[in-house]
Amino acid sequence: MPIRLCLALVAALGCATSHAQTVANGSLPLIQVGFYEFPPYSYSDRQGRPQGAILQLTERLLQHAGYQAQFRSYPGARVYSGLQNGSVQLWPGAPGKPELAADTLETRTQIGEIILNLYFRRDTLLPRIPEDLQGRGLILISGYTYWQPTNALLNDPALAIQQHRTGSHTAALEMLQRRRGDYLLDYQTPVEQARRRLGMAELPFVVLQRVPLKLIVSRHTPGAEALRDALDRAYQELQEAGEDLRLP
Repeated sequence: MPIRLCLALVAALGCATSHAQTVANGSLPLIQVGFYEFPPYSYSDRQGRPQGAILQLTERLLQHAGYQAQFRSYPGARVYSGLQNGSVQLWPGAPGKPELAADTLETRTQIGEIILNLYFRRDTLLPRIPEDLQGRGLILISGYTYWQPTNALLNDPALAIQQHRTGSHTAALEMLQRRRGDYLLDYQTPVEQARRRLGMAELPFVVLQRVPLKLIVSRHTPGAEALRDALDRAYQELQEAGEDLRLP
């Protein structure tokens, strides 16, 4: 047998043995998962530990696929740059970001959906969009980003929307109640959580966008395509086994 073929076989056997020992020892490949603070989906608790429904789902899928997760919180822009340079290997977030297209792969499976609403007080008429936003005060959460159609509304000089920013959903709801803005632009699940915490009645709203959620893999991750495919398989297998994978 040619010596090169012998060496190749030895190397392959060595890799297979090493992989078997790794799995047997419980040391699974470690995936760096980036997230930003978006309670109740993803956030850091008072001890700095990662929490939230989408992080729990991500960890469950990685475990089933044969990986382990290491979570780290970043500002939103840092998640994107991390995916672009490979320091963030996986992000549970919104697909279809043009700036990430060249550097990422997306799971075929949609793992959830977040809904962006325009909230208003009960004494306010149902707004026509965009004309009824002209010159009005819009309350926003600091640090949040939106998709292009919403950004176009916010930045349209003809509408001249007055933007009032605050750091929390509860503060945003209180601002709307106190008439420190005409409308509130916010995501449905955190608003509902904050509303219940404040003991507020339900608010009327208009749905602006339904944003799908997928697992976004950095192309700079070793075995990026294999990781993406394994996560798709994991979701399908767990779903077929009857596990509840729905996000709140």
